Amino acid sequence: MLAYANKRKINIILCEKIDRLTRNMKDAVLISEWLEENDEREVHFIKENFIVNKNTKAHENLVWDMKVAIARFYTKNLSEEVRKGQKEKLAQGGYPSQAKLGYKTVGEKGRKTHVKDEPRASFVREIFELYSTGNYSVKALVEMMYKKGLRNSYGNKVLKSRMHELLSDPFYMGKIRWNGQTYPGDHEPIITRAIFDEVQQKLVRQYKNPQYKKHLPVFKSKITCEECGGTITWEIQKGHWYGHCNHYKNCSQKVYVRQEIIEEQIFPLFDKVSPKSDRVTELLEKAIARKHEGSTKRNEDLRADLQLSHDRIQRRIEKMYEDKLDGKITADFYDKKCREYTADQENLLSDLEKLGNDDRKYFEVGYAIHELAEHAVEIYNSIKATTDDKRLLLAYIFSDLGLNADKIRHKYTYGFEFLAEWSPLLNKNFEPTKNPSKNGVNGVPNHRLPEPMHLSVNNNFEPKEVLILGHDSGVEPINHDLCSRIKTFANF
Repeated sequence: MLAYANKRKINIILCEKIDRLTRNMKDAVLISEWLEENDEREVHFIKENFIVNKNTKAHENLVWDMKVAIARFYTKNLSEEVRKGQKEKLAQGGYPSQAKLGYKTVGEKGRKTHVKDEPRASFVREIFELYSTGNYSVKALVEMMYKKGLRNSYGNKVLKSRMHELLSDPFYMGKIRWNGQTYPGDHEPIITRAIFDEVQQKLVRQYKNPQYKKHLPVFKSKITCEECGGTITWEIQKGHWYGHCNHYKNCSQKVYVRQEIIEEQIFPLFDKVSPKSDRVTELLEKAIARKHEGSTKRNEDLRADLQLSHDRIQRRIEKMYEDKLDGKITADFYDKKCREYTADQENLLSDLEKLGNDDRKYFEVGYAIHELAEHAVEIYNSIKATTDDKRLLLAYIFSDLGLNADKIRHKYTYGFEFLAEWSPLLNKNFEPTKNPSKNGVNGVPNHRLPEPMHLSVNNNFEPKEVLILGHDSGVEPINHDLCSRIKTFANF
């Protein structure tokens, strides 16, 4: 303001009251120096009916100094009260600021809370789930979510820095980070602790080893060398992708393998887990139910034990606080032990979260796995399937892929490993729905061994967005939320 006044040769400043002009001694000194430079300069405080200039008398200068000190006291006191209120809010599990993306503020003043704000909360959930697959960069997520309709408060595209900040924020898993400290929140989390931790690992990897790419091969970072453990590198030559070992360690592998050779070995692995009959799907779902019956009781017992351990630690914290008040232990000792106990409680809560409390999800995920397995080849070979679609499909089905010379070694994810055990046995005993015998009926037990079956490829098969399937056969589309939970199938 003083620079503006000097530039425009302004000699008189009007102000409502002193604390609107200055609230610290440093600013008061600058104003006094500005007044001393010119006899015509004055500052008028309207509400206080007070004028200060170069010729102000000593007792008036004393009033000026006192009012500046009072204004400074007011500022300091207000700041303390704000911090006190924030600390109390945090202690109660509340977030003492405006709602974050995916949440909205409800309630009266002094009792405001943050609740999920759909559909923005669904956008946040999808951001974490997509990034956890390892198939998307932060920049790619910005572009994708903008196309899906995500906007910032100004109606514009969410900035890359803001997207990175969102992915790093524990608020979305139920924790509040404030001034370098983390507090438990009472708001409903949008994601699980497991997904958040997985995202943090990938964020650190991307920061330490940024990947610059002009082209994205389907199998990039998906396959490792069986001999040295290095990642298979992909190069494009004459319109075809070739993979070879990057020789992370001493390695004798020198073979360049075309992507099509890899795909020829991958398709039978898709076929191996594919139910050939609707009746097979029904039996597989029943098998999942039977397998889950025993684990349900065990989970209930384990959940009760974890809750008892959590409550026991809470009682220790409360008893230790009383000891601190009575002077039996020092504040430093209390703070140290409190941090240790709080960390133990967070681990217990994470274990409780992994157990889950909705058994219905187990069956929903099972159904999604069966349908995804049935149409895997169709999805992969669809002319409308993008590279990201194919990479996401591979992430759902395989937990690990290795290459030795030109041969693929595979490991299914938990859910598809289950299908790999059951599907071949059941497919032997049931006629495939797509190719029933002349004398049989779809889904009826077949007592002679059928010839090996392979899924026919439908080149018009269309994935809607990311693995949201649209079928020509009348099969209900797979819900994206179910697909995204396949990766965490082992938690159920």
